Amino acid sequence: MSTSYPAVHVPIVKTRRADNAGFFFDSRPSSIYGSSNPLTGFKTYGFYKPIDRLMRYDGITTGVPRYHPGLSIFKIGERGSGFRPRAGEVQDFEVLRDQCLQQGALFEDPDFDTVDSSLFYSKAPDKSFKWLRPNEIASNPQLFIEGASRFDVQQGELGDCWLLAAVANLTLNEKLFYQVVPNDQGFEDKYAGIFHFRFWQYGRWVDVVVDDRLPTYHGKLIFLHSATENEFWSALLEKAYAKIHGSYEALKGGSTCEAMEDFTGGVSEMYELNEVPPNLFTIMLKAFQRQSLMGCSIEADPSVTEMETPQGLVKGHAYSITRVTYVDITTPNTTGKIPLLRLRNPWGNEAEWNGPWSDKSPEWRFISESDQQSLGLTFDADGEFWMSYKDFVKYFSRLEICNLNPDVLTKEQLGEDSNKRWEMSVFEGEWVRGATAGGCRNFLDTFASNPQYRITLEDPDDEDEERKCTVIIALMQKNRRAQRKIGAECLTIGFAVYQLINPDSLPKPLDQNFFKYTASIARSPTFINLREVSSRFSLPPGTYCIVPSTFDPNEQGEFLLRVFSEHENNMAELDDEVGMGEVDIKIKEQEPEPDKVDKANEKIKEFFLKLAGEDQEVDWMELKDILDYAMRNDVASNTASGDNILLNLLQTFCEAFCQGSPLASTFNMEKAGFSKDVCRSMIAMMDWDRSGKLGFEEFKSLWIDIRQWKIVFKMYDKESQGYINGFQLRQALNSVGYHLNTHILNIMCHRYATKDGNIMFDDFIMCAVRLKTMIDMFKERDPDNKNIASFTMEEWVEKTLYS
Repeated sequence: MSTSYPAVHVPIVKTRRADNAGFFFDSRPSSIYGSSNPLTGFKTYGFYKPIDRLMRYDGITTGVPRYHPGLSIFKIGERGSGFRPRAGEVQDFEVLRDQCLQQGALFEDPDFDTVDSSLFYSKAPDKSFKWLRPNEIASNPQLFIEGASRFDVQQGELGDCWLLAAVANLTLNEKLFYQVVPNDQGFEDKYAGIFHFRFWQYGRWVDVVVDDRLPTYHGKLIFLHSATENEFWSALLEKAYAKIHGSYEALKGGSTCEAMEDFTGGVSEMYELNEVPPNLFTIMLKAFQRQSLMGCSIEADPSVTEMETPQGLVKGHAYSITRVTYVDITTPNTTGKIPLLRLRNPWGNEAEWNGPWSDKSPEWRFISESDQQSLGLTFDADGEFWMSYKDFVKYFSRLEICNLNPDVLTKEQLGEDSNKRWEMSVFEGEWVRGATAGGCRNFLDTFASNPQYRITLEDPDDEDEERKCTVIIALMQKNRRAQRKIGAECLTIGFAVYQLINPDSLPKPLDQNFFKYTASIARSPTFINLREVSSRFSLPPGTYCIVPSTFDPNEQGEFLLRVFSEHENNMAELDDEVGMGEVDIKIKEQEPEPDKVDKANEKIKEFFLKLAGEDQEVDWMELKDILDYAMRNDVASNTASGDNILLNLLQTFCEAFCQGSPLASTFNMEKAGFSKDVCRSMIAMMDWDRSGKLGFEEFKSLWIDIRQWKIVFKMYDKESQGYINGFQLRQALNSVGYHLNTHILNIMCHRYATKDGNIMFDDFIMCAVRLKTMIDMFKERDPDNKNIASFTMEEWVEKTLYS
């Protein structure tokens, strides 16, 4: 059974769909702003298929490690924050401010200094920028002038209107605004040239500290700024956002959803307005009532950036939606309600809609004066305007809605809908080259290697006649914008959902056979290179598996998977348990016959004792000599005769004692053999008395393990290349009885795989040695099999260092 997956890429959009015939087609960018469209930079077809209602959010269930958006705020550089401080210290706003006040100095941020690289990463500035503090730019600087307003947000020279649209929306929710822009700072009391802002970053809230030196040209702010010259909260907010992404240039081109999520921790939905669901205005109205942030844009001509239309709208430009409402209208012929929207152009200038319901348009005479006052209607050239929902759908191309998380929304804000909140499950994961970066379903051989997540939906939606469960699945890749300066763009990502009919009878994780004969029940309609891909589904109650992936295999990156539902969803990683199991019967079948093994063991023992010396033990160097010979010559193989064994053992014996002499070339080894680290680890694995040496009985046990490991390696290295593909590592280790989960597998590939994701023979043996050592160490301290072991600090340091 074949499943076809499309992929969309930005800014040169390549939409790929592979079916049984291997058919591919390309398309061009639908719109571009800077490096991409302000909202998405791509064109998709039926990207989102929403259903009739917005769903609830009653709580949060997270995978390990667990983060709760409302409980913890991490500082830059703090363990768990996801950020490493460039200056090497955790940046604590209050501590740094107090230090500056005591020293009588203004703060200068070493993590985001006043250098060109803080402005641009790809080029030198084309003009001479000067970094100035607010009191050098304007007299009587203030953080806020009469509070924060959407009119405080004015776009500068940077192509980040997507960010400005989100900032304008942020000002509409006072509680949310002061969560992002704390009100414990300003230019009067305790001013020390330091400010801080809070952003949601991949499952955690991070407190970002900046100094107040801002880039200017001829004494004027060049990027985001307020309409009021001496108000600076918006410029400082932009600087903090630029800091966590590495530079101002990193903010060029993006999605309003991205910024809205960073301000809320919410989940975004996207609607293509050429395929409008019949209830979209109702969805928008409920979203507005629940304080959701909304943005929109018009598809641009790829060759023209931010082109104005005859209707006064700007293509390729991000707008914020600041109000959604029904308005009573009375005309000479009829009365009723009309759906209206209020939008804002972040430029904050006269570039406004000039059609029906625009400023001073004749339609307003049909609205009562009291209703106009309640709407706060003004006709200023401020970039804000009204338009009908009908015209909105006609002239705009794309709508984004960011639904807020439960910690942002209070019962007072929700009103009658206070019980209608989302349930959310969150898991962090990664795709590792050669291990868990298996690509999409088009690549069946590796698809099962991707991380897998099992989710159980038990209760259908309230008032749903079809008795189904609404689920929003959001897959977000991490840190790609901050890595632009090193050439890392967003990966092309997506996900697939599979129904599990008898989940307890299926393998963990699901294997290649499952995906070969089972079609997905739902999936992201496109694989696309955005930070986040999300989609809404209506599924029957049951158990499902979500498989997040990149489009192509071996694309490495980290991700955050979030699942929202109206009622509780039980979500867990669909994975194996770490531990020991049975050796594959195929391995046992390839073992030499017992009489040949005994005969070979006698010869090995004779040689071992000669090489060991008086203490009858070998150290790691002597062990290396023995193993290098034995592994090359298959001492216990079915084809080796007793005479050849003795001759080869004598060769190894002479080789060991002739090293450094002219005779050494006579006994030159074909290959370098085992590394010293592997041999040292083997000694440690078997050396229970910590003598640094092995006796023959210990060596004999080791040899049995090594022989099995070699058989397994040969099984998977069918072309005798000296390595196995990293995707085979889990199966290879399973064959010798070692069971791993995805996290351990990722760590092993980080540690032992090549850049191409391959595992060399020597590294495979090291993997097996370290696994056996650590599992045996744990089991020794867990005699009751409770999966709990206890070590003192000294014991732990001793055992881990010596392993």
